[in-house]
Amino acid sequence: MKLGTFEHRGRAVPVLHTGLGIVDLQAASGHGTARAGGWQPPPGFQLLDLIGAGEPGLAFAHQVLADEQACRAATLDPTAGRWLAPLPQTPRNVFCVGRNYADHVHEDNTSRDLATPLPEHPQFFTKPPTAIVGPDADVRLDERVTRRLDYEVELAVVVGRGGRDIDADDALAHVFGYTIVNDVTARDLQRRHDQWFKGKALDTSCPMGPWIVTADEIPDPHALQIRLWVNDELRQDASTAQMIFRIPQTMAALSAGLTLLPGDVLATGTPSGVGYAMNPRRFLADGDVMSCEVQGIGQLRNTVRAVR
Repeated sequence: MKLGTFEHRGRAVPVLHTGLGIVDLQAASGHGTARAGGWQPPPGFQLLDLIGAGEPGLAFAHQVLADEQACRAATLDPTAGRWLAPLPQTPRNVFCVGRNYADHVHEDNTSRDLATPLPEHPQFFTKPPTAIVGPDADVRLDERVTRRLDYEVELAVVVGRGGRDIDADDALAHVFGYTIVNDVTARDLQRRHDQWFKGKALDTSCPMGPWIVTADEIPDPHALQIRLWVNDELRQDASTAQMIFRIPQTMAALSAGLTLLPGDVLATGTPSGVGYAMNPRRFLADGDVMSCEVQGIGQLRNTVRAVR
């Protein structure tokens, strides 16, 4: 299933993306078999509530999908709204993994004349919820703050069942689904502050979407093509099979002594092809269109807009 959030006539609603169109799950909850499920959605519920409901919430979405009458009755006019990030407000900061593709580590070393070894453990940082924007939203380029804005396409995990000290062998059972994150980064701030957070935390620096694909539709998240274009130029082209730390290992490391919550998002790192590692370096400019694509999920497109 494809689950997301759609702003329809000024109201953010959780939706299913189906062959019939965009189905308002709030409206569908009052129709047919959707009312017979074990989970009774509260008024005005959002996608985060459905994820937090666990298996009953997922069963409710499946019941709606299977009920053609309910879907038709709750179909939205796509011209009367816009897609938001599937989780416009995450429970807390978005978790991210740095340096998780060997070719990306190598290009970083080459571009800066370094010989840094591959990491022995996942390297974590976060992006605040205020950085999250959805498909087709503008990404701010404020040259008073940064002149070296860059892109990073990433497969992101959405946690379904929370937990602490999750065993790697059980980690994928905690995954609700997958989405795309573009880890937009201000490279000059990243270097100036000698750490990753500030350069990766600017407003609009976490495009996410276009929706969440449930885990049952992606049986192997480590066999997906992952690509990014700037305008019509393909910049990143790899496979998630090239991750240094696979998702179960990463989730086990992150959850050691730290409770993961339903709806937490974990971006799993970017492959090679980023702008700062090119020769000459190539940073984003006003009007550039970034198109991120992950096999089995879809495409996330955002435009860079200079702040005047």
